[in-house]
Amino acid sequence: MINNVYIYIFCMAAITYLIRVLPLTLIRKPIKNKTVRSFLYYVPYVTLAVMTFPAILTATSSPIAAAAALVVAILMALWGKGLFPVAVSACVTVFIFELFTNPPEIILAFLAK
Repeated sequence: MINNVYIYIFCMAAITYLIRVLPLTLIRKPIKNKTVRSFLYYVPYVTLAVMTFPAILTATSSPIAAAAALVVAILMALWGKGLFPVAVSACVTVFIFELFTNPPEIILAFLAK
C-alpha cells in the first residue's frame, strides 16, 4: 500500500466537513429536550478541561509543583478571584516549588560557600 499524504488530507477534510454539516442538515428544529440541551451546553467546558488538565500536570519539571499549583489555583478560583490573580498565584507556586525541589546552580554555589 502506497502512503499518499493527499489521500489522508482529503479524508480528514471530508470527515471534518461531515461532522460540521450533518447536524445542520439533519436537525432543523430547535432542541427541546432538557437533557440534550444541558449536555450540549457543557461540551465546550469539558473539552477545554480535558485538553488543559494533562498539560497542567506535565508543564513543569516536577509533578509535585504542578499539583501544588493546581490546588492553589482551584482554591483561589473557589474564593472568587479573577483569572489574572489565579494564573499569577499558580505561576508563583510553581516557581517556589521548583526553586526548592530543583534549585539552579547559582543558588547551590552560593549555599556551598
